[in-house]
Amino acid sequence: MATVNLTDADFTEAVSKPGVVFVDLWAAWCGPCRMFSPIFDKAAEAHPDMTFAKIDTEAEQQLAMKLQVEAIPTLMAFKDGYLVYREAGAMNSSGFEKLIQQVSDLDIEALIADAKADEAKKAEAKDAPAAE
Repeated sequence: MATVNLTDADFTEAVSKPGVVFVDLWAAWCGPCRMFSPIFDKAAEAHPDMTFAKIDTEAEQQLAMKLQVEAIPTLMAFKDGYLVYREAGAMNSSGFEKLIQQVSDLDIEALIADAKADEAKKAEAKDAPAAE
């Protein structure tokens, strides 16, 4: 599957859907972005079951600001609507393939359950009387 271009209008819908979505935030003037682009495109072809999207930060400055992008390229990964990875900087092909596998293997339901358990523990600790 080829990459798709995202805009402010369709970003939320694209990353909220079930499955894995990788987002490459880039700009034409960025050397590392130009180096990473073919790696991203090749991965998109190799993993048609996932979505690989690009955001041109020059054309989508409002969206880049909303996402608090401070450096490019920035790579984001979403699984089942949850942001599970975000990092600035170019990545080589083998590193990106490892990341793709890690995100694919990620048990998002277990992470959600762990987060809820942690929240419950914090709430209990907050409500418990202080020891003297």
